[in-house]
Amino acid sequence: METLADSNITKRALAAALKELMREMPFSKISVGNICERCEMNRKSFYYHFRDKYDLVNWIYDTEFITVMQRKTIGSVWEFLEELCRYFYENRDFYRKALQIRGQNSFEEHFREMLLPVEAEYLRGVFPEKELEQFHINFYADALLCALERWLLDEKSMPPEEFVRMLRSCIYDPGREAAETEK
Repeated sequence: METLADSNITKRALAAALKELMREMPFSKISVGNICERCEMNRKSFYYHFRDKYDLVNWIYDTEFITVMQRKTIGSVWEFLEELCRYFYENRDFYRKALQIRGQNSFEEHFREMLLPVEAEYLRGVFPEKELEQFHINFYADALLCALERWLLDEKSMPPEEFVRMLRSCIYDPGREAAETEK
């Protein structure tokens, strides 16, 4: 029986193999067999831990970003977004490709589902007078996802702090901030 430590070693080896392969070829051309061959494991080991290669991509994000963020104290949605953008920027070669994967179980779909509650929480503060509809949450989540992808795909991506400042300028009403400060 595999222990938790062994399980993490196996998962990390599979993740490293997938990352290497994604530097060499399109994700669509990578098979579970390629991943297993790269880290000298059998397919049974892969399927013991992951449903498919999409699940492995999602696990990489969940363990490298989400698990780390759960240990940090984040004061605002904007701090969270800056941490997220810094992580994507530092790992942009991988996420440039991961965000372009489409379809069921794709990273884009997984990331969007994780983004929705964050968007909902933030938008309640931006639109306190409105009943927050799912339409608004979807609109802003889709806009953020599209902006993130465009930003990462740009070969001359601006630094994450600048990108978040630009995002904030699109969403946040500086007139509202001044009015609230005067109260």
